[in-house]
Amino acid sequence: MTNATTTSKQVAVNDIGSADDFLAAVELTIKSFNDGDLIEGTVVKIDRDEVLLDVGFKTEGVIPSRELSIKHDVDPDEVVQVGDSVEALVLQKEDKEGRLILSKKRAQYERAWGDVEKIKENEGVVTGTVIEVVKGGLIVDIGLRGFLPASLIELRRVRDLTPYLGQEIEAKILELDKNRNNVVLSRRALLEETQSATRSSFLAELKPGQVRKGVISSIVNFGAFVDLGGVDGLVHVSELSWKHIEHASDVVEVGQEVTVEVLSVELDRERVSLSLKATQEDPWQVFARTHAIGQIAPGVVTKLVPFGAFVRVADGIEGLVHISELSGQHVELAEQVVSAGQEVFVKIIDIDLDRRRISLSLKQANDGVDPEGTEFDPALYGMTTEYDENGEYKYPEGFDPETQEWKEGFETQREKWELEYAAAQERWEAHKKQVATSLTEVIAAPAVSEAGGSSFSSDSASSGALADDAALAALKAQLEGN
Repeated sequence: MTNATTTSKQVAVNDIGSADDFLAAVELTIKSFNDGDLIEGTVVKIDRDEVLLDVGFKTEGVIPSRELSIKHDVDPDEVVQVGDSVEALVLQKEDKEGRLILSKKRAQYERAWGDVEKIKENEGVVTGTVIEVVKGGLIVDIGLRGFLPASLIELRRVRDLTPYLGQEIEAKILELDKNRNNVVLSRRALLEETQSATRSSFLAELKPGQVRKGVISSIVNFGAFVDLGGVDGLVHVSELSWKHIEHASDVVEVGQEVTVEVLSVELDRERVSLSLKATQEDPWQVFARTHAIGQIAPGVVTKLVPFGAFVRVADGIEGLVHISELSGQHVELAEQVVSAGQEVFVKIIDIDLDRRRISLSLKQANDGVDPEGTEFDPALYGMTTEYDENGEYKYPEGFDPETQEWKEGFETQREKWELEYAAAQERWEAHKKQVATSLTEVIAAPAVSEAGGSSFSSDSASSGALADDAALAALKAQLEGN
């Protein structure tokens, strides 16, 4: 029997050498890093507290969550995704646990700092997103944490910074200090630069007499500033209202939209003077248009003087009741009849629009008024009454004088007329109470009556032409019936 010879076959050639040679070969496939190096890797895992990065090292690099972004308390999932290529800076090649510790935000910082330095040298502009509102300003992400003081956000001081959160803004770099990690930005500097040219052209277009719309931007002791669209103009306190005011805040508030008239433009000093009251109708003109001589007007006694009493009959409108027009009896002092703050009804006996003076009479207002009367003239108590060129009464729109009825479709006009009529009647009733009180006081003081007659005279005829209009009286009776 022939013995078979077994021959061992060589499967592979050992071209590595010894075990030490093998380890050395493996070591060659692993990248070498030093602290401070910038490296790139791929995100392979995201945890709550850290992100793992494959950087070709013997172990995966670790980026703690605090080193992911310049934002505080950020969620790692909001910064990176698995598979993302990320640049990081080596913080520690090997910590006590043998891990490679990396920082994404510091790599970003190193890259961004060089870019920001170049922009600063060229006096350029940086763009970033507002990521935080802090005391005194905003934090803007420009690759670095740039600080934008509140005083440098807009051309004017901003009180509420919250609306800027998340906004992308442009700004100039004011200060840059790498050692102190300090970057100060100014958006106002950029706005001033960009608006300088437009401001000059805008001012050149402004002319006295123009009417412009604007927004109250700030209020000061001497008036209010109005933003006309990049250019602020001053409305002096004397130009805010036709009536006397103590402070601009009595009339306007910051953010309010207003219409103003340009009074003057000083191009060399870039000053614009505006007027708010010039765009509003003069209250004296309004009073003269809505009131007639002979009308009875409610008012309040504002001041007593040796020659009579002043009565406010409209907002900002005061008239004089001469001492001779206070009562049908002889009066030595105004306080014998009225007192400051007292509500009275007076008759308008003269309107001097040019001199801005109104003459009133308490005596004539009371004459001819029967406290027990049932008929009254609404026109005398402020109800709108119009006459044509022939002196004929003009009926209200929607009222048919032939049928003495309101037409269909004029319900709004009828309601307005009825409200005006009711208001006039209410004033008449209040006036009758005033006359009744006056008569009572006269009876209670008979010694005074020796100097003259009662303030009421049933024989007295009303002195207003409107009161004698028969057509209006007939209309009143008909409308009351409806």
